[in-house]
Amino acid sequence: MKTYVLLQLNSEGSNFSKVAETLEDLGFEPITGEYDFVYEWDKNATVKDSLWFADRIQAALKGSNIFFRIETVPD
Repeated sequence: MKTYVLLQLNSEGSNFSKVAETLEDLGFEPITGEYDFVYEWDKNATVKDSLWFADRIQAALKGSNIFFRIETVPD
């Protein structure tokens, strides 16, 4: 399973480098293409797992004034 994140930055929000560091601390890797970051699960994630992880991402980015979209897909 992989979870992808697409960020929408705001000129009034946190610096991209700070947001990138926050996501990397959660285990994300920066990528190029349609998404900005990917997290590769070491197991098949359940819906409950992906919801828990989305909550962690939201908590980590709280106050950064950044919008994000996540998508979790099978390998």
